[in-house]
Amino acid sequence: MKEDLLKNIEKIHTTVLGKNRIKKNLELENDDVVNFCKNKIKDNKCKIYKQGKNWYCEIDNIKITINSYSFTIITAHKNLKS
Repeated sequence: MKEDLLKNIEKIHTTVLGKNRIKKNLELENDDVVNFCKNKIKDNKCKIYKQGKNWYCEIDNIKITINSYSFTIITAHKNLKS
């Protein structure tokens, strides 16, 4: 299943609002949040799974949510450790 997302990596994108949300949530200085997320997703350590209509990618204490139909990055946030 992970391969389905990886073979469509070039389709991954986000909206202007998504870009701003991701940048804020991850405290990124970099404006290229899509490329940042794609690099995280391509990392062999990234845990990728699908639930309902979304893909979830977890790596380096970050969780990225991607719509499985449009390949739009909806959000990304830091996982809080308990």
